[in-house]
Amino acid sequence: MQRLPSYCPESMTELWTCVNSTLPGVSRKSEGWVGLGCCELAISTECRRECKQASSKNDIMKVCKKVTEKPLYSCITKNEIGSTCCSYAGRHTTCREYCQAIFRTDSTPTVSQINAVREYCQSHSRELLNCVNNFTKSYPIRSLYCCDRAEQSHCQTACRKILRTMNTEHEIMEGLIEECGSQPLPQDPLWQCFLGSAHPPSPPEEETPHPAKMDQAKLHCCSKANTSLCREMCEEMSTNWGSQTWQDFDQLCEYNPVEVQLINCLSDVREPCQLGCKDLGYCTNFNNRPTELFRSCNVQSDQGAMNDFKLWSNGTIKMPFMNIPVLDIRKCLPDTWKAVACVLQIKPCHSRSRGSVICKSDCVEILTQCGDRRRFHEGQTPERICELLSPVDDPEHCIPLHTYLSPSIHPTSVVEEVIHPCNPSPCPSNHLCQVNRRGCLDDFNCLPYICVPACKLGEASEFLVQQDALIQVPSRSAPAGCYEVCSCGASGRLENCLEMPCVDTSKACVVGGQTKSHGSSFQIDCHHCSCFAGDTVCSTRECLSEDSSDRDRHHFTGLPCSCPDHFIPVCASNGRTYPSACVARCMGFKDHQFVFGQCRLTNPCATKPCSRNQRCVTRFRVCLSDSACPQYECLGRPSCDRNTVEPVCDTEGLVHPSLCHLQQAGKSLAYWGHCQESCRASQPVCGHNGETYRTVCDAFSDRVAVDYPGPCHAVGPLADSAPDSSCALIQCPPVSTPGCKAITPPGACCPICASMLQILWNKEHINIFSKLQREEPVTVQDVLKVLRLHVSVPQCDVFGFLSIDHVLVVLIAPVEQQPTPLQVEACSKEAEKIDSLINFSSPTLMSHVPLSAFLSSQLQTSYIVSSSVGPAPSPGLSLMLGVLLLSATPSLATTLL
Repeated sequence: MQRLPSYCPESMTELWTCVNSTLPGVSRKSEGWVGLGCCELAISTECRRECKQASSKNDIMKVCKKVTEKPLYSCITKNEIGSTCCSYAGRHTTCREYCQAIFRTDSTPTVSQINAVREYCQSHSRELLNCVNNFTKSYPIRSLYCCDRAEQSHCQTACRKILRTMNTEHEIMEGLIEECGSQPLPQDPLWQCFLGSAHPPSPPEEETPHPAKMDQAKLHCCSKANTSLCREMCEEMSTNWGSQTWQDFDQLCEYNPVEVQLINCLSDVREPCQLGCKDLGYCTNFNNRPTELFRSCNVQSDQGAMNDFKLWSNGTIKMPFMNIPVLDIRKCLPDTWKAVACVLQIKPCHSRSRGSVICKSDCVEILTQCGDRRRFHEGQTPERICELLSPVDDPEHCIPLHTYLSPSIHPTSVVEEVIHPCNPSPCPSNHLCQVNRRGCLDDFNCLPYICVPACKLGEASEFLVQQDALIQVPSRSAPAGCYEVCSCGASGRLENCLEMPCVDTSKACVVGGQTKSHGSSFQIDCHHCSCFAGDTVCSTRECLSEDSSDRDRHHFTGLPCSCPDHFIPVCASNGRTYPSACVARCMGFKDHQFVFGQCRLTNPCATKPCSRNQRCVTRFRVCLSDSACPQYECLGRPSCDRNTVEPVCDTEGLVHPSLCHLQQAGKSLAYWGHCQESCRASQPVCGHNGETYRTVCDAFSDRVAVDYPGPCHAVGPLADSAPDSSCALIQCPPVSTPGCKAITPPGACCPICASMLQILWNKEHINIFSKLQREEPVTVQDVLKVLRLHVSVPQCDVFGFLSIDHVLVVLIAPVEQQPTPLQVEACSKEAEKIDSLINFSSPTLMSHVPLSAFLSSQLQTSYIVSSSVGPAPSPGLSLMLGVLLLSATPSLATTLL
């Protein structure tokens, strides 16, 4: 077989097709021609059915489109590569099985898997080792020099483009097969380079290393390393092509308990936590869990868990730094071992730790019962082994196995109440999947998701950001704490990068004689605080401690500066309405910086601030930056993109495809979304921000949830310990879901069945972002718009406002008319996810501008305390708390309203 390519040219197509199809290890039709359950990755039912009946890849290409069936084709391609590599095992079954394990998971193969192949195959097939090593050793697979091996010039050009633009090794191999018009045959010089034993030539002395960053998303994480060794290896992996450092990193850092923050950050980049798990065939106890977070719930991981169990059945669990001898796990606690394999592959993602470590007590118990002590090394005990593998036993920071020893409590019919349209992603590899909250102009071809053009954060990064987004990435040539802000361009790459002032992350804060490191959060009395580069940033609410005097208690109102709770509103220069001049002054506004009255009840165009050839359009907004905050825009006659669909409703009750089209028609904006008949005769409502809105649709369009019906005429306290306020006169409607343990936002009067984040933010960074945008103000609406993209369940949406003490309040609320307990729980989990990403400074969230100015978050969640059914909410309440109805399709919005 090794000598055959020397005698038989590639042009002998029939011969090579026959040889490749009959090599040992190639999947047979009886096993499923694509093997390993690839067909289950098909998104459409028709494609899945055709795949199972097909006898070749050509058969399914007639039905399954590559653009929409990316996971299926990636799986097929990887299986084809695996068949080529593993065929070299010949009759050696064990070697072939360990080889196949490399290709049975969608994540990068672990060092333990690679070591197993080396151990069992080195005496049987050097070709197999070379093939596997060259598949796993670099990312992308080999460097650009392989492209020079292609015989056709068009293939060389396509190869370079593919390596620079494709996401994963599956896509790269698939792209090469398609563009170069050949299968991965070992006699082809191009494929010899990718799959064979060819080694990269030494670069000429005058050449310089590849300057581009491989993965700037991972580079974000390197500063979180606690040891200089792991930090340096992280930087090497994130910046250099073909780096082998990841193997040493896996052995020295991946299981190092002092590097938990670094490992969790890298996990966020590789496999972000997502809600929902279903359609697994082996790890069936993980199915029907729509409100639990998982990193890798897919068919490949399901197969990987089954393969792990099979490998462990040989009597040894191979780790990067130790081998654990075990008894026959098919007889000793098999269900528990299956749960372990599934946990390590599916990776439940706890909000507190976000790691996938089983609890220490579970680890000790199974090794005590099933560890083969006769083969333990000297000094090895279950306790010592588990101290390295699972050092924690706090269920808040580890995964208790008993959770997954039994099926989900949710029946399939209930699970459908919460959907996850972007898990898995149905979009092309260079597009980002987002929940469709814009709606459609018709009911036909209206999908629950949209695919938007995106950029990768580096040539080898899988982390995508939306086109035109502003992204903060580590600076290319500066130390830790130095960043630049770039925009995602139409080319699919980050461009127009501008340097940010460096942050001295080595500076600590001294609080009460204790040292607090940069980025840490803590409490001082009732204040939530964060340390940022040596400065202590705290909330500004008034505190009432246990040792406060009677006089302090008498004057305490729960408002800033203990201002009286009278509601005599003023509109400040930042566009925010404050309940009184006292509160505005307390927050730093001078008398000339505010006027009496609510901001949204003024007419900013009354002074005619625009030139004659321009039209003045109101644009109410609350600004976070110190730059000018005009509440209007001056517009000429705009030229609209016909492909843009983001419906808006004008004041005459007519819908337009976009705001641009509305302005082109010379109409005035009423609210975003489809026109709602119910809002035509709707009464005014008071939002949580203290603003009176003409209708509930106006409030939701401004991303503000409703506090109570009628005009605003009261302000609530910021502290739970405050005495009765003017809110006592407000008649609050019942919450949307009976039995919901609701929360009351600061400054509001009425509880709402939602989860709430109270976020501290860095004013200095917000001002810098504003300057980078040519003094365009950074607004609350800007923040909410980006945060919205991180909520993956359509049944939940994001609302928020700037509190009167300048904390950013974000609500994640169910949007159905009468939310079910499962939907309330799903929104709470979404809030927990985002809260965790903020507090751990995860680049999946914190690389986005202006979210990168967030310092820390405090979370309050709603939950159902009783399943008893009470009286249904009133129609008025349903209208107010049906929350986001405006961006649904017309039929759905009408139904919900």
